Amino acid sequence: MNAPTDLLAAWRAEEQAPFTGWDFSHLAGRMHEEDPPWSYPARAGELLPRAHAALDIGTGGGERLLALRAQWPPVLVATEDYPPNVLLSASRLAAQGGHVVVAPAGAAGALPFRPGAFEVVLNRHAGLNPPEIARVLAPGGIFYTQQVHGLWAQDLSALFGARPPWPDSTPEKYVPELKAAGLAVTHAQEWRGRLSFTDVGAIVYYLRAVTWLVPGFSVDAHVETLLDLHARRQRGAPLSFAARLYVIEAAKPQSA
Repeated sequence: MNAPTDLLAAWRAEEQAPFTGWDFSHLAGRMHEEDPPWSYPARAGELLPRAHAALDIGTGGGERLLALRAQWPPVLVATEDYPPNVLLSASRLAAQGGHVVVAPAGAAGALPFRPGAFEVVLNRHAGLNPPEIARVLAPGGIFYTQQVHGLWAQDLSALFGARPPWPDSTPEKYVPELKAAGLAVTHAQEWRGRLSFTDVGAIVYYLRAVTWLVPGFSVDAHVETLLDLHARRQRGAPLSFAARLYVIEAAKPQSA
């Protein structure tokens, strides 16, 4: 199938558009994610003032932590391990009195903090290492996370011949692991909704940013699938895919 030159040019421009931190403002009005029944920022904003020291694991570019600046405790530390985001978040958070430490979010290694260092630990969409989270939490401390379900947008990935890389990233996996690490899970909730795009160029930008959904994605390598999606949109069919999230809140016993 031949692609019109102007269409290819527009998609290649989306492919090259810059993406920094975890900022999808480039897709404002072109990508819509339905809201889950909870508010991660609201709950995080309730927890932070309770702490003397808090940790944000996998802060990205620090955008969402900065939105909670008014609720920061006296000591605010974040981790990040993606080099471009390390520089971005360090400059942003340091200007507000925060600190960024280079450290992996998931099971790849230990968190470089003493036991019981934080009364609140947050994690939004970064890897989970339950034993390390439990170790750095102070007795009575709270861990709160929102996670992307391992089957997020699996129908979009499947169109490009890709499979979810972490299909077991689910509450069914992490709730038992958090309990085994000594934490009391006080809340766990899963949500299913829709992720929609107004045009195929928006999908191109999204897949280049969220690289694990279609590994090796490029316009030239996947032009036929993109054209099929464009034809679907031209017929008036929605470009809508499965969105799945979950939240978990857990507490460390006072006697720990």
